[in-house]
Amino acid sequence: MSLRGKTVLLGVTGGIAAYKAVEVVSRLRKLGAQVRVVMTKNATEFVTPLTFETLANHPVVTDTFARPETWDVAHISLAKEADLCVVAPATANILAKLAVGLADDMLSTTLLAAKAPLLLAPAMNTGMWTAEATRRNVETLRARGAHFVGPEGGFLACGDTGAGRMSEPAAIVEAIEALLARRETLSGVKVLVTAGATREHLDPVRFLTNESSGKMGFAIAEAARDRGAEVTLVKGSTTAPVPEGVKVVQVVSTQELYDAVTSLAPEADAVIQAAAPADYRFRDVSDQKIKKKDGGALTFTLEETPDIAAAVGRMKRPGQVLVGFAAETENLLAHAEKKLASKNLDFIVANDVTQPGAGFNVDTNIATFLSAEGANPRPLQTKRQLAEDILDEVEKRLKGKQ
Repeated sequence: MSLRGKTVLLGVTGGIAAYKAVEVVSRLRKLGAQVRVVMTKNATEFVTPLTFETLANHPVVTDTFARPETWDVAHISLAKEADLCVVAPATANILAKLAVGLADDMLSTTLLAAKAPLLLAPAMNTGMWTAEATRRNVETLRARGAHFVGPEGGFLACGDTGAGRMSEPAAIVEAIEALLARRETLSGVKVLVTAGATREHLDPVRFLTNESSGKMGFAIAEAARDRGAEVTLVKGSTTAPVPEGVKVVQVVSTQELYDAVTSLAPEADAVIQAAAPADYRFRDVSDQKIKKKDGGALTFTLEETPDIAAAVGRMKRPGQVLVGFAAETENLLAHAEKKLASKNLDFIVANDVTQPGAGFNVDTNIATFLSAEGANPRPLQTKRQLAEDILDEVEKRLKGKQ
């Protein structure tokens, strides 16, 4: 989307991830946004202000007591000018300052005065991110309406591996776009979304499952929330961060998912089933861990799990929109067409999970929307972009059924 006419105030704090903020500025400028950068003193130890000034085409503000170029009070004028405030990287220190309202440098003073929405991209050592003090500060900021992107898990600059790595610039800019483009086109609409994998236990420590991370369902839930919908998210096993601002129902097995969805679906205006439930479960489940039998084979019987989409299709009420997913490895459209008809869906999102960039555990997807009107291929795009396309289709159908 174009961000022309929008002003983003970017705060850069003292962490090694400050170098990634350079790309954030570059991406925002390419989208047409005006970017005003405020750096802490420690941030200038990692990246020079000149780098940001060159990309943003504005002076970088670092010193509360620097002589102003105009007679505006700098931190107040910056706060008033911003359509969105972003801090990337957001260190544990700035999170603590914001949580208690401390204003002892240019950035914290400006953010305290700002009325624009706030997006934080945390970056710190895993121990700092998981510390009780940081968790409480994050909870406080979320309760006040602050938005977060990341942090991600992975290898950190300190040599540790775990949560704490700042999200990539593309993800941060995508979150910025979503916040600046917030629409209320689904205000008053109840949307039920499912996400993640189910687990079918063989014994207390072993289970049957799949590779679903929940990213697609979470992207849909976030996009629906950002359009003003009242979102209920029923999630199984997931690896992605759970969206904020939605009601979450946790399930484990396909039966639990079935019970939750069939209970909640009658009240929903749209049901979007992005979860990947197991198609089979163990007929006999041991209440104790099954031991090896000195080389003997272990034999078990699988039985089909309840068909959630078919059950929801049978109870579909007038005016309701039902969306299904078909993750296939062959004969994509043929299998999707069969599901479309048998589940009483308005449309189905079909994707071939063998294609690079599509399917489980990636941030992108390639899909085809299939409905009674025909097939509508979608290109390789982020799951958030695909989520927006899905909701555009949902909105059209909701309006058509009014």
